[in-house]
Amino acid sequence: MKREKQIPFRIGEATPRCDARTKVTGQERYAADYYGDHFFWAGVKRAGIPHGKLIKVHTEDAKKLKGVVAVLTSEDVPGSNRVGIIRGDQPVLADKKICYAGDPLALVIAENKETLQTALALITFDHEPLPGVFDVEEALRKDAPLVHEDSPGGNLLRLVSVETGKGASAFDECDVIVEGVFETPFQEHAYLETEAGWAYLDDSGQLVVVTATQTPFRDRNEMAPALGIDVEKIRVIVPYLGGAFGGKDGITIQCLLGLSALHTGGVPVKMWWGREESFLASVKRLSARMRYRLGVKRDGTFHALECRAYFDTGAYAGLGETVMTLGLEHAGSAYRIPNVSIKGSCVYTNNAVGGPFRGFGVTQVTAAMERIVDMAAQKLSVDPLAIRRVNAVERGDKNCIGVTLTHSTGIKKCLAALSDHPLWREREGWKMKAGQFKKRGVGIACMAHAMGYPAVVPDFANAKIEFTGEGRFRIYAGIVDMGQGNASTYAHIAGALLGQEASAFELIQPDTERTLPSGSSSASRTTYVYGNALVIAVEDLKKKILDKALRLFSTAQAEELMLVPGGIRHRKDKKKVSLKEVAGLFDESERFYTAYFRSPAATEMLDRIYLGPHIIFSYGAHLAYVEIDTLTGCIEVTGYLAVTDAGNVINPQAYEQQIQGGIAQGIGFALSEDYKAANGHADTNSLATYIIPTAMDVPDMLSVAADNAEETGPFGMKGIGEISISGPVPAIANAVADACGIRIGRNPITAENIFRALWEQNDQERPR
Repeated sequence: MKREKQIPFRIGEATPRCDARTKVTGQERYAADYYGDHFFWAGVKRAGIPHGKLIKVHTEDAKKLKGVVAVLTSEDVPGSNRVGIIRGDQPVLADKKICYAGDPLALVIAENKETLQTALALITFDHEPLPGVFDVEEALRKDAPLVHEDSPGGNLLRLVSVETGKGASAFDECDVIVEGVFETPFQEHAYLETEAGWAYLDDSGQLVVVTATQTPFRDRNEMAPALGIDVEKIRVIVPYLGGAFGGKDGITIQCLLGLSALHTGGVPVKMWWGREESFLASVKRLSARMRYRLGVKRDGTFHALECRAYFDTGAYAGLGETVMTLGLEHAGSAYRIPNVSIKGSCVYTNNAVGGPFRGFGVTQVTAAMERIVDMAAQKLSVDPLAIRRVNAVERGDKNCIGVTLTHSTGIKKCLAALSDHPLWREREGWKMKAGQFKKRGVGIACMAHAMGYPAVVPDFANAKIEFTGEGRFRIYAGIVDMGQGNASTYAHIAGALLGQEASAFELIQPDTERTLPSGSSSASRTTYVYGNALVIAVEDLKKKILDKALRLFSTAQAEELMLVPGGIRHRKDKKKVSLKEVAGLFDESERFYTAYFRSPAATEMLDRIYLGPHIIFSYGAHLAYVEIDTLTGCIEVTGYLAVTDAGNVINPQAYEQQIQGGIAQGIGFALSEDYKAANGHADTNSLATYIIPTAMDVPDMLSVAADNAEETGPFGMKGIGEISISGPVPAIANAVADACGIRIGRNPITAENIFRALWEQNDQERPR
């Protein structure tokens, strides 16, 4: 059989992902795929009520059931029984209070799933019902029930205020003022792989947890005090994830699994949440209520901005306050606004726990700000694209919180590309072709998204690469690949530097015993920070390989040698030796190369905002085509364009996948997704009632990359994972307004909401 030509990785060339074949053929092993000849199942009894004083959990009947190994309550947790990255306020198993319906009361370990479910049903509990609080502004009232009596701020988790220039007093100098109230709901992550894991005590007594998480090293640090175990006695292994989007950024099942493994006598234990349990107990995108006011000069320049935002973090702090803070940092989107007054309140309620979700607070504020911009353009009778081009930031400008933008800033390039695109230039002709009882509209939106951690949180990665005895390369990545493809991109980066193709690489997924701490798989940081570290390690290894190879060539100059797929070739006489031959010249101690990289961080105005500001941003400009049936209110997004500044493109295929995935998720948030929980009880508890987009609901999505290199990024790239999700809500909302003249301030913008708004509009126009 003729062998296929070996094609090395090249930067800027589309390349299939290294994990594509094993995933589509079902060979890839996820956390839920771990089984054994002998293992136990673990599950949790949930509270099912939103607020109450927990008096006693009755486990006697469950313990008597044949096949039950153990039934555990908070009294059986040997450590602090608390987790939480910042506040540490969430119990592993509820002890004194029930703060939301998903609180775990008891942990059951059983020989099989059937026995587990029977035992869980036998557990009851005594409680004293407490009044709940489910609205952010009501939660801030002095007479509101307290979710946590020991919280210093009551139900106010954190208040963040930012003022620049003259603040709100600058509205007196504005020619036009527009204002509005906007709301975004809780959003469920709805990843394919629900929370799952496998745990056991190995022969040395070490607790080994295989789980789906975005944060293996941080999880270990949380598990240790919660369970009363030395951190060095915990090992976390993370295979590829079947999606996460932020929902696995922190503890989900890890402590429950670990606690179970401490009571099984060395027998492995498995936990795998069903979809309904995942909906009930997993974190959600924080809902938000935002009051916006924008002041504009007669020439269209933005002069003043006021934002009052309320973010619902639910029953526990988690990362809620950081989610809100990042949102407030982006409250002015991608525009110059000299006078700003921003105030945000992150609030405890008895709703589902809020947490990270792709976009991390930015999606909420962008949904508000970009609609206010369109309202200002309409009031001034100017083009919505023109007003954005006038006010878009450039490198050297200050953003809305007053931080100077010293890195690549390409929003104007995005807007220029959008203005030249046929979808923009031909929009009026397309709208004129709407059929009977149909209306068409076109909406645009800008967005920015910070990359990495805030200034006071060190953002670093440690790369590790091995040159094996067979002449292949093994990359040890301590950052999780939750489906976005960063692990394949690491191979792409190393392959481009070493002149190798995909088969030359083996990718080791995060393992706290084998890989090195590199932070979370979040914040649009994974390829930037680990890629930079990997470039350093690979360059060092490459130099050593070429130096060693000199022994096999007559030349004495390493510069005359070049790496080619599977080997090294002399540039002049074309002599070639295999990498396996060169590998034989390495001592075992020489095979591993590591490197450390820390991302640049802001040095000015560190006290301007909680945890400090960011300095590297990606940018985007989106355009949406919508068609509305005026008889039913049904809306269809028929076309979508995303122009993105995320630096240079390493792999166009992976880049486009990230952009399109974010748009699809954003369309769901705009049109259908709404996690409803009336008075703390989940009404949308499955994919039958929580509607996410299918292939039938998503249009052709065009992606254009703006040419704008980030000098500090590996090969000039910067974060691409989150930027695109913030565009669909405002772009679609603006398109609806363009089509029908109606403004709907809360998403999802459903057919019912459109029909109601059209009816009210027609009612107002009827003669009296």
